[in-house]
Amino acid sequence: MATTVKLNTGAQMPIVGLGTWKSPPGKVTEAVKAAISAGYRHIDGAFVYQNEAEVGEGVQAMIKDGVVKREDLFIVSKLWCTFHEKPMVKQGCEKTLSDLKLDYLDLYLVHWPMGFKAGSELFPLDSAGETIKDNTHFLETWEGMEELVDAGLVKAIGVSNFNKEQIEAILNKPGLKYKPANNQVECHPYLTQEKLINYCQSQGISVTAYSPLGSPDRPWAKPEDPSLLEDPNIKAIAEKHKKTPAQVLIRFHIQRNVIVIPKSITPQRIQENFQVFDFELTEEEMKTILGFNRNWRVCPMQWSTKHKDYPFNAEF
Repeated sequence: MATTVKLNTGAQMPIVGLGTWKSPPGKVTEAVKAAISAGYRHIDGAFVYQNEAEVGEGVQAMIKDGVVKREDLFIVSKLWCTFHEKPMVKQGCEKTLSDLKLDYLDLYLVHWPMGFKAGSELFPLDSAGETIKDNTHFLETWEGMEELVDAGLVKAIGVSNFNKEQIEAILNKPGLKYKPANNQVECHPYLTQEKLINYCQSQGISVTAYSPLGSPDRPWAKPEDPSLLEDPNIKAIAEKHKKTPAQVLIRFHIQRNVIVIPKSITPQRIQENFQVFDFELTEEEMKTILGFNRNWRVCPMQWSTKHKDYPFNAEF
């Protein structure tokens, strides 16, 4: 059972990582320590989660205690939309590195294809409640990302929430120096992303699934929204394998060679989410789960639907 995915850089990326979106600063240090103790070696974070200093504390504590060495870990972060101007890319990365107290990242992603007006507001909004764009295009942002690799600040670069056309734009960019190593996108049985995953993998770009459990703690959840963890069909498959629904949802990605980053701050669940290498879903079960697709998004980024680089108006 492969527990890593090989990137187009040659690096091995652990197939299960700890997600940290919505992990409160007071809790995320302990979550990171619990994850590393449980065997996780991949931690996913981002500047916009506003908890990277605490994530860094957890990582540093485990290194200091001799539990892991830095080179055993695979640390991911993301450039926020307000740093898309080429000269600002390095500032964004350096802020993350200083918060994490690290001298390099294993993977750094452009969080969204859309640039927002630079400044301290993470979501600069106009009077209509739409995000205010900057004048950048993600191709110039990508050049800034490539410079980080050359400067030794990051080992690999990739994208997040990019559609096929946007990835093609990078791959076809004149003078491209480094291909994206990864595209991190929302993915779960209600948004199976088959076409996008097939496209990325065919181009040698690995895929990471975020919100694999349907992100039940998302701030904008509505009572009528579907719940993956409560889905009776998923529960039935879980019972058959004597596993939890979460474990089935995570295993679903592993069997597609998709990296998966469930978020939890509960030590018991953190351990449970990693106990996914001792069972296998049948081909039939995989087909059944893929059949649950309804193109339902946890993260539609509704404030930016009018942005020229909004990714979700395309089919995939």
